[in-house]
Amino acid sequence: MNGLRLDMFEWEKPLIELERRIAELRTFSEAKGIDLSGEIATLEERASALRQEIYRNLTPWQRVQIARHPRRPTALDYIGRIFGDFLELHGDRTFRDDPAIVGGIGLLDGIPVTVIGTQKGRDTKENLARNFGLPHPEGFRKAMRLARQAEKFGRPVVTLIDIVGAYPGIEAEERGQGLVIAESIRTFSSLRTPIVCAITGEAGSGGALAIGVGDRILMMEYAWHSVISPEGCASILWKDAAKAPEAAAALRLTAEECLRLGVVDEVLPEPPGGAHRDPDQAARTLKEALLRNLQDLLKVDRDELVRRREERYRHERSRPGPRTGPREIEGTSPSSPGREGVQGRGTDHQHETGEECETNQDRMYHRAGE
Repeated sequence: MNGLRLDMFEWEKPLIELERRIAELRTFSEAKGIDLSGEIATLEERASALRQEIYRNLTPWQRVQIARHPRRPTALDYIGRIFGDFLELHGDRTFRDDPAIVGGIGLLDGIPVTVIGTQKGRDTKENLARNFGLPHPEGFRKAMRLARQAEKFGRPVVTLIDIVGAYPGIEAEERGQGLVIAESIRTFSSLRTPIVCAITGEAGSGGALAIGVGDRILMMEYAWHSVISPEGCASILWKDAAKAPEAAAALRLTAEECLRLGVVDEVLPEPPGGAHRDPDQAARTLKEALLRNLQDLLKVDRDELVRRREERYRHERSRPGPRTGPREIEGTSPSSPGREGVQGRGTDHQHETGEECETNQDRMYHRAGE
């Protein structure tokens, strides 16, 4: 093998070599009619052990890279595998349809639901058509329209989140990007129907929050969730995007950290190597979690749902984590711009008591409820 395949990562190189040897042995065995099943089984066991070792010790930055894998399942990939009779709905009834957000009506094991998700492309042509998965204000207005329609007809809402952030262009700001994100957070906060949000890849900044307010928040094992991308954080703190790996570690953006901090409710295991290795298995796992959580939420009175949701985002979390003191970040000083945004503080929310938040995610959710 000359170099790495485009869909493989550098840290997977030993595993790739082993898998290549297994494939060569299989081909040779079939061509020559020689039984090499014993040798192949031994190599497969070694590959399985190596795969587990590699993915058990991934750094936060490596997890970010997995979440960005070009073959990682998109919202439409999951929709096609999970929801029956899906009918896509278009437009915000104000400006235009935004292809960076898809939505419509489908059946989840016979339960009518409204599905809303952010959609990236597979190649340059698709990414240009989808604006690289960065929604304009009309995309969020479409999401709000579909959410209110779901409330009107008593359908639960499922959101699939894979977005690095809302589109930051001038035209988006001219059309009120910030205001629309705030309106979307408010809309989902008060929606009188069950909402289950699933973070399937990236979940960055206000773009994720706009459709990320719900009764249950699920997160795929190799997804990430933060108020800013590692590159953006590194550019602010160190004026150097190349320090993104250090920023990823400081932001506490992995699924395990988000679960520990109470930002998400459940982490869903992915197939060995990530969801892109086995999209069907990833979809089955997600479907089971969505169905289980929705069945629980459908038993709850609608007014009680809204009350619990408000409690979740406005007040202190009921799942406190260990308190820690301020953490200095290598390469910064007390006068460094943006330093306060990445210090670990303690898990209680800043509220009337003035207690400080644990992380950027806690600040983000606290402010979303105000």
